[in-house]
Amino acid sequence: MTVTNYKKSYQDHVAALETRLEKEEAMRAAIGGEFMAVGKLEHHLLRSLGLMDGQLVVDVGCGSGRLSVQLAPFPRIRYVGCDVVECMVEYASEISGRPDWSFVCSEGTGIPCGAGAADFVCFFSVFTHLLHEDIFRYFRESARVLRPGGQLVFSFLEFRIRSHWTAFITTVDNCAPGQHLNQFIDRDAIRAWAGDSGFEIVQLFDGDTPHIPIPEEIRWESGMRMGRMGNLGQSVAVLKRT
Repeated sequence: MTVTNYKKSYQDHVAALETRLEKEEAMRAAIGGEFMAVGKLEHHLLRSLGLMDGQLVVDVGCGSGRLSVQLAPFPRIRYVGCDVVECMVEYASEISGRPDWSFVCSEGTGIPCGAGAADFVCFFSVFTHLLHEDIFRYFRESARVLRPGGQLVFSFLEFRIRSHWTAFITTVDNCAPGQHLNQFIDRDAIRAWAGDSGFEIVQLFDGDTPHIPIPEEIRWESGMRMGRMGNLGQSVAVLKRT
């Protein structure tokens, strides 16, 4: 599957949602739902890793603005969001209301940011849908755009977490054409990619274990509530640019 295939797959997915849902509902459903809860957790995760005013966050696979809308109230945060689906990028820009930010419809595995400019590069629920080769290409590109000491943060699926098994079985059982790839990543692969692209691993968090300090109760659409500590469901890797 090529990068072009990824783009077409998501464009088709979003287009299908737009035929049966109102725009806001379609944009939120396109990234898997739980728009507000997951966005808040992503924001609090970055804060726990040291995100401060004045820093630049590059949000690759920004989708319809789940993270950007949480960062938007902080006027000194700088932000670049990119995604392969143009209508989602436009929606993210619209609801974020930050004309000083950059939202880009991207091609391939390039990141629209200058060398050494970024403090954080994030991939939330992105590597879960890419081939390993493209993930490593993004590692290299992240190393280019991050300053020394900057952090690469991404979520991932792994077989060692039992709750992730459902995603694998869903892929096994669904043989219909055009389905999204659900990619699993081994921690040995992360170590290899990190060592060969200029990163050191800071932390690997299990997807089923609360590890994100949250200063508020987060209520999910499903009725679940999180307080004090939360987790995304996917595992999280934090790497530092050497």
